Amino acid sequence: MDLAMGKNSWRLFLLGLILGLLPGMSQQAALVEADYYTAGVVEFLPTSLTANVKAYVEIILSENASATDIIVFPESTLNGSGSMTFVPNPEDEISPCLNDPNATHYEEFLVTISCAARNASKYVVINLTEKQKCEDVPEDTRPCASNGLNTYNTNVAFDRQGVVVSRYRKVHLYGENKNSTHLPELSTFETDFGVTFGHFICFDILFYTPAHQLIEEQGITDFIYPAMWFSQLPFLTAVQVQEGWAYTNDVNLLAAGASRPLVGNSGSGIYHGRSGVLTSVMNQGSGERAIYVAQVPKYTKRRSVQKRAKREATMTPRRVATSSSYFMKRDYLENYETELLDFDEAGTGNVSRTLCQGNFCCHFDLSWRSLVAESGSYYSYRLATYDGWRNEQQVDANYIRNCALFACSGPTIEDCGKLLTTEGAEQQPRVAFTRLAIEVTYPESREFLLTPNTLLNNLLPLEPSQFEWSQKDSADSFQHEVCFALRESLELTNLLTFAIYGNYYDNECTFDVGDEEKQLSCGYRNGSSPRAILGDGCQCP
Repeated sequence: MDLAMGKNSWRLFLLGLILGLLPGMSQQAALVEADYYTAGVVEFLPTSLTANVKAYVEIILSENASATDIIVFPESTLNGSGSMTFVPNPEDEISPCLNDPNATHYEEFLVTISCAARNASKYVVINLTEKQKCEDVPEDTRPCASNGLNTYNTNVAFDRQGVVVSRYRKVHLYGENKNSTHLPELSTFETDFGVTFGHFICFDILFYTPAHQLIEEQGITDFIYPAMWFSQLPFLTAVQVQEGWAYTNDVNLLAAGASRPLVGNSGSGIYHGRSGVLTSVMNQGSGERAIYVAQVPKYTKRRSVQKRAKREATMTPRRVATSSSYFMKRDYLENYETELLDFDEAGTGNVSRTLCQGNFCCHFDLSWRSLVAESGSYYSYRLATYDGWRNEQQVDANYIRNCALFACSGPTIEDCGKLLTTEGAEQQPRVAFTRLAIEVTYPESREFLLTPNTLLNNLLPLEPSQFEWSQKDSADSFQHEVCFALRESLELTNLLTFAIYGNYYDNECTFDVGDEEKQLSCGYRNGSSPRAILGDGCQCP
C-alpha cells in the first residue's frame, strides 16, 4: 500500500513537473516559430552615472518596453573612464546579478542592469567602458598602461536571466583614448526566439571588419548597433548611414544612438533590409530618453519572400533642420570634382552630364522645374565625383568612390555640406527635381559595398519605395554597372543629398588598381579590359 502510494505520488510529481514546464516550453517554441520578434532601440541623453543607470532600468521596466524581446542602448551613455568595470567572459555564463550581488568584483551598475534584464525577462544590450588586466592577455605583447589595465569600448549582451551571453570590443576607435583588442573580434549570440545577432559599434559600420565580415563569412542577418555618431554632411548623417547599410546588405539593423543634437549626436532606428525603416528618429531638440519599438520580420534561408513589418512607433514628424537646430560636421568636399547646377529664374531644365575624376566617371541625368520664391534663403546644388581616401585625420581611413548631387548653402564649394541658418527670412525651395538618375561603372574589389545614399532637409533619407536601385554584376569584366534613380512621378523640393556611396574599405585587390603583378596576385586576368560605356547594359528608368 505504501509502495503503491509512493508510485502514485511519483507519477503525480512527474505530471506536475511536466505541466509546470509546458507553459515555458510552449512559450519558447512559439517565439521560435513566430515570423517576427519585437525590438526596442533607445535614444538616450546621458548625464551622470547614477542618473543614467536609473533611467536605463526605468526604460527596461517601462510599459513602452513591455512587448519587447530585446532592448538596445547606445554607445557611451552609461559610464566613463572613472567608473570602468570588469565584464564576465561569455563562455563562463555568469550573471552579475546572481554571482556578484554585492558588487565585489563587477561594478554596481553592471549588477543592477543584469538584475533589470532578469526581472523584465528581456535580452538587453548595453555599451560601456570596460577594464581588463593586461596580464589576462599574455598573447598581446603591446605596451600596457601604468595601471596594468586595458580599457575597451565594449558591448555587453544579457539574456533573459541576466547572464552575459556576448561581449564585443570596438575595433575602429574614433579618436578615443581606449585600447583595441590584440586581434579584431567577431561577436554573435543566439536567442530563444530563433535569431542569431551580430554586433558592432558606431564607426565600425564604415569598415569590412567586423560589420560586413559577419555577413560575408557567417551569414548573419540581424545586427545590434550602439552608436554615438557625429553626423557629417552630405553623406554620413546617422540614420542616412544606418538605413543605407541595412538596405544594401538586406539585413535587420537595431541602431541605438546617443541623443545630444547640439553637439551632433542623434540617430536611432530599426530597419528591415530592402523594405526600409520600421521606425527612426533624428532628434533636433535638446535630446531625449525614449525607446522606439517595432516588430521585426525574421529572415529565413529564402530571403526573397518577406512579410512587410508592422510599425509600432510613429515616424518622426518632418522638421527642417538648420545649423542652429543641429550641429553638423562637414566632409572634405574640396577634394571632389564638382560642377554647379545653373537654374533658370523660371520654367524647367535638365542636365545630362558625365563628370570624371581621373579614370572614375559618373553620369548624371537630371530634370527640374524652377520655383520662384518671394523671399527667403535656399540651397544651391552641385554634381560631384570623387575617387580617393576619406580625408579625416587621426582615425582609420577607408577608400571611397562617390557619385553625388548635394546641396550647398551658397555658391562656392566651401558652402557645400552646410545647413542653412535660421537668420533672416524662412527657407524656401528653389527647385523641384522631377528626375534624378545616376549611372556608373564600378570596379570589382575583394571587399567593397555600393550603397544608395540620400538625405532630405529633415535629416532623414528617402524610403526604398521612392527610388530605383539596380546593380548589374559582370563577372567576365570585373565590373558592376549601377543605376540609382528617383521613382517616376515623384518630385523633390527638400533634397540635401542624392548619391551612390562606393565604400572600398582599404582598396586592396581592386580591379584596374596596381600593376600587372598585383592584378594577377588578386586573381584578375592578365591585362585590363576596357571600361564599360556608362549606362550601357544598365538603364535607369
